[in-house]
Amino acid sequence: MFDNLSNKLDRAIKTLKGQGSISEINVAATIKEIRRALVDADVNYKVAKEVTDKIKDAAMGRDVLTAVSPGQLMVKIVYDELTELMGGEKKDIVIKGDPAVILLSGLQGSGKTTFAGKLASYVKRQGRNTLLVACDVYRPAAIDQLKVLGEQIGVEVYSEVENKNPVEISRNAIDYARKNGKKVVIIDTAGRLAVDEQMMREIEAVKSAINPSETLFVVDSMTGQDAVNTAKTFNDRLNFDGVVLTKLDGDSRGGAALSIRAVVEKPIKFISTGEKMDALDLFYPDRMAQRILGMGDVISLVERAQQQFDEDEAKRIEKKIRKNQFDFNDFLGQLEQIKKMGNIKDLMGMIPGMSKAMKDVEIDDDAFKPVEAIIRSMTKQERANPDLLNASRKRRLAKGSGTELQQVNDLMKQFDQMRQMMRKMNKLSQTKGGLAQMQKMMGGMRGGGGGMMGR
Repeated sequence: MFDNLSNKLDRAIKTLKGQGSISEINVAATIKEIRRALVDADVNYKVAKEVTDKIKDAAMGRDVLTAVSPGQLMVKIVYDELTELMGGEKKDIVIKGDPAVILLSGLQGSGKTTFAGKLASYVKRQGRNTLLVACDVYRPAAIDQLKVLGEQIGVEVYSEVENKNPVEISRNAIDYARKNGKKVVIIDTAGRLAVDEQMMREIEAVKSAINPSETLFVVDSMTGQDAVNTAKTFNDRLNFDGVVLTKLDGDSRGGAALSIRAVVEKPIKFISTGEKMDALDLFYPDRMAQRILGMGDVISLVERAQQQFDEDEAKRIEKKIRKNQFDFNDFLGQLEQIKKMGNIKDLMGMIPGMSKAMKDVEIDDDAFKPVEAIIRSMTKQERANPDLLNASRKRRLAKGSGTELQQVNDLMKQFDQMRQMMRKMNKLSQTKGGLAQMQKMMGGMRGGGGGMMGR
């Protein structure tokens, strides 16, 4: 989402000239370009001005160390101010009470119901018995949608088809939760296409009746400045506890998301991307600032990997590598794990320096499909013993998978190179001085290109 802003900030900082110190003269053009970049990205003008004024004040007269260029110093200052703009530090949701009650609010189409499912999945992974409650009594498909999501994640959904009173449904759901050992209740309320008085009175009544431990405002990140105005209206009436930004993987300017925290003075607690139930992350202002400035977000990348990769499976794969027995069954399993981590281009953007390198490269979620199709076209014996794949078998695989013979050959070549690398690393890890050789070898791998994903 922040690709455009990242590129413009990068260009703005590169305009900074001068050595020794940052002065009013050499910083003026940079500050102007940073402000323009923020406004172009849909950041509220007042917020953009306040931020750039702070950047200017922090930069003025700062001595530049011999090992640091003025541009590098400015990156650090901009990073600090962006982090502060977005809240400074992570704020998790408050889960307290028996049961703890979380109330969701927002406009129709904001992704509220999908977020309800994601939040239930998130809470369930923490070991809490959870109940979803369908309180959208106006949208016919809302209850069915929530039930489908609940079934996907294994969480019960409470609904009352005949009852059209959200206050009564909420109270009854909480009573049901107490009787059935549910520790967390997540209430999905009705949205409207626009803010109206009836809607606001209704959700005020629900909040007053159930006294939730947490009230969250769910907002579509792609709605621009309207998102900021809507957030302010909801906060004035509900005094919510935090903001959830949905559709953060969409193609929009994204600056409104940066403005919400400053305007309503409430923390952003979650960011949501895509439709998958595990595509939900806690919001870390410092990590988001790093990503906006093209510095990557390795910590979030590692956390996603830890969520998806099974420790026992990792040990099993390690044993197979040590015995030089890594095969296409193992390779396919690793691909499945990577896909669960989220959007491929989003993952690449978490690697320092990769967001700039990938800005003009299109990689969609179907990037692995040709590889998977080829592997799934193999027999059990071929998957377990890749050395069986001779020319005639490769032609059969290409035909069976709907790919070209060259793609099959590319996959085989890359897989063979990977196995050779695993063998070398395995041998080096068992010899004296092997670590240094491994580091040298890994360094030699950098800068490689090609492969099937780039086709």
